[in-house]
This record gives sequence, structure tokens and C-alpha cells, in this order.
Amino acid sequence: MDHLLHSFLSFPDSSPPIYLDLSFDRLLDSSPSDADQSILIDRAHRLGCLLLRAANRSARKRASIHNSVAWVLPPDLTIKVFSMLDSQSLCYAAATCSMFNKCAMDPLCYANIDLTTLVPKVNNAVVSTMIQRAGKSLQSLKLGIVPGPTGSPGSCQPLVYTIRNSGDVSSFSWNEKRTRQGKESSILTRSCLYPLSGDNGATGILLRRLHLYNIERMDNASLCVALAACPSLLDLEIVGLHVELRQTLMSVSSHCHFIERLFFESSKTGRDDSLKSPTCFELVNNCPKLSSLSLRGFKLHDNKVRILVKGFRKLKYADFATSYSITGTFLRNLGNGGGGSLLEVLILKDCMHLKEMEVARFLTAVIAGDFKFLKHLDISNREGLASEGDWYQRSYNSSLIPLQQVLEVRPDICLLAEFPSEGCFLDIDHMIDSDINSELSLPFQQSGQTSDGALVTSSLESSYNSDQGSGNEEYQDSGFVIYEESSDEVDFLIV
Repeated sequence: MDHLLHSFLSFPDSSPPIYLDLSFDRLLDSSPSDADQSILIDRAHRLGCLLLRAANRSARKRASIHNSVAWVLPPDLTIKVFSMLDSQSLCYAAATCSMFNKCAMDPLCYANIDLTTLVPKVNNAVVSTMIQRAGKSLQSLKLGIVPGPTGSPGSCQPLVYTIRNSGDVSSFSWNEKRTRQGKESSILTRSCLYPLSGDNGATGILLRRLHLYNIERMDNASLCVALAACPSLLDLEIVGLHVELRQTLMSVSSHCHFIERLFFESSKTGRDDSLKSPTCFELVNNCPKLSSLSLRGFKLHDNKVRILVKGFRKLKYADFATSYSITGTFLRNLGNGGGGSLLEVLILKDCMHLKEMEVARFLTAVIAGDFKFLKHLDISNREGLASEGDWYQRSYNSSLIPLQQVLEVRPDICLLAEFPSEGCFLDIDHMIDSDINSELSLPFQQSGQTSDGALVTSSLESSYNSDQGSGNEEYQDSGFVIYEESSDEVDFLIV
């Protein structure tokens, strides 16, 4: 066999290919029947394929030997380097050569998975493959669509993204996407987190960080199942998901007792009024390590915000930007011991109901020596602050707020207080009518008013030293819109 193969491969390259063709034709003509000729052709095909396969295998082997000599790092250090790459770069490295591919298959390389994109590119199959490769080594998982670079700490840049409303989707067509159902969908669905519960929950047991951005088909049940599989979670960031605040916080308080950072931005600003006081108390009692809390765009009342801020003894970062119903009464007597006294960052940007009088009282307390650790405060409002008597009356340049005095007494504080010139922004009445019309267009289901043990609050005219809660009322409980995955949606999980 070796001699025959050597003779065949010794055939000179300079000889015209027609010589080989003529020789094969003469061999076929010497066959007595069509059946024998067909057998010869099939054997030529098989031998040609086997020879090509052997040549490719030998070429890869030689290249691997060359790479192992040229690449000075041993496999363990190569794996360490690969573990520092982002997910896309790791895939590129794995496609380079067999040696890199072998190193890139190590579970440590997938400990920190980042599959966030600017436009839909990742489907459930990709997520499942990555999580399976990571196995028990998985520590960080980021999924979804991020409209742009995330802002720096203290930034209020919105991260909510909707495929249908986006103007920069690189020629992405929603209708075109639907025609690809069952083939290669690039849309994450509610089952994208199911692999975290695989292997009897072993996959998600050591997960420390979970960031989810604008996964439109995620629902309450799927998110709760995922959180139940992540008892070691320290950092949870949720942006633009159609999930209810109350149910999500209940899942966190039930399963994620070690959480230190919680960032939750509503997909429907000001329409989620689901949070109740008992849920706040449960979260405070079950998650005592929380030091960073961001609840953006929800309908939060002062008494519930006060429960959270006063309850978390280690809280240093609080962000309630674009939240409705916050008037600022939760700030009263906040710096006198307990939770709130350690605050370093407080963001109340664009809280529509935030009152200038409450802000003035808070800054007066800062001047008096409270909140010694405060480094960053943002009270900017694109609609101006609400007046004391009627929030329809907006204040754009309040003389009540001692901004200059704060900067003189506390020059270490970064104080952001940007307000528009009077009348240069949206009309308040028009804005409220628009919100009401949008609210009525949604299929909300009203239920009876319930009492959840809300704190008894003082009137708006009460003393700043009063340690009462907010004067906000508990509104009627509302159902939440759940975007169910339709029956024709197909999840593409690797078999």
C-alpha cells in the first residue's frame, strides 16, 4: 500500500491533467459492462475522499506541532489568557487552530460570559452552548441588547431598548425575523435561562453576576425560575424586561440572600405600581448585605422607599431616577443613624413629583452635618421641581434650595441640579393626558384596594424632624402586562 501510494503521489505535477483523464477513460473502456464502470467510478470517488481527508488531517497535525513550538505558553497559561477574553474574542481564538480550540474548550474560559449586543445576534442555542461549556465554573452571565455603552456610576442614561421602535438596527426586520422561525432566529426567548437550572441546579449555583437587557420575551415565571437556581448571586441587573417589580423582588428575597447590588430599570416608566410594603420588609430582612440599590422608572411611594433606604444598613448607593410618586418626604430624618446615614450616592433625577421644599430641607440637613459620607447627589429635573402646594406648579430656579451653601460647606460633594428654563419643556397637562391615554390602552385588570401595612404618614406641613413615612396613598393594585411567547416561537437548543 505504501509503495502504491508513493508511486501515485510521485506523479509529476508538470504533467497535464488530461493525461490522468485519458488514463482513467482507458481503464473504464477496458471494463466489460456498465455495472463494472459504475463500480470503478464509485471507488475512485471514495479513494479520492479518503486521500483528501488524510491530507487534511496530516496538515492539521503538522500545523498543531508548529503552533505548539511557536506558542511559548503552556496549556494552563493559555487557558488563563483565554479566560480574560470577551466571549466574541474567545470564539475567534477557538477558530484559529486545533491547539487553541482545545484550550478554548476549558470551562474556565467561560466563567464570565458576555453575549450582549447592539442588535439581535444571539439566540437560545448560543446561550445554552456557552453555559454548558462553563458548567460549574460559571460566575458571570450577561445577555440581551444594550443600546450603547453603559453610563458611568451616577449616570441616568436609559438602557431600555425595543426592537420595534429602534431606529438603529442595522437593517434588522421584525417581519423578516418571523419568517426565519424554526431556522436561525436571533431572538432570545423566555427559555434562554433554562440551562442555569440544568444538572440539578449545579450550573447556576456559583453564579455571582447576572445582567439581563431588553429580552422582550422574558416573563415573570422564567425569571423567577432562573433566580431560584442562583443562590450565590451578588450582582443582579435587569433592564427593559416585561416583568413585575414585586414578583422579582420577592424572588430575590427568597433565593438571593447574599446579593450586594440590585439594579432594576422598568420597561414601562411609571406604570408598575406593584410594589407593596411587606415585600420591602422581606427584601430588607432577607438581603442584609445589599449596598447598592437602583429602582428606575417605577411608581414608588415615599413610605416604601423609606423602608428600603432605612432598612438596608450597608446601603451606600441609591438610585431612584425617573420614578413616579416620590415627593421626597422619605428624606426626612434619614441621616440620623441606621440605614441612609452611610449613603455616598443618591440619585433622584427626573422624579416628576419631587418637591422643592423636601429637597431644600434635605440640603439643609447636609449643611447641618448629616450625611457625612455623601459624595454624589443628583436632583436634576427636566420638568423642574414640584411646588409645595400643587405639583402642577413647577419650580425651575428655586431660591429655597441652598445649593451654594452646600458647595461651600461640603466642597467634596458632586451636586447636580440642572433645571430647564421655564416653559421650554413639555407641558405638564399634555404629558399627564398622554400618560393616561397610554395607560388606558393597556389591558390592565383592576383589583380591589388592599392594605399592606403601609406606614402611617404625616401631613406635608409636618416638621422635617418627624420620623414619619410618606404622605403618599396606596393605590389600587394593578395587574401587569405579561408578554407571553406565542406558540409558533421555537427555541433552538443544541441537541
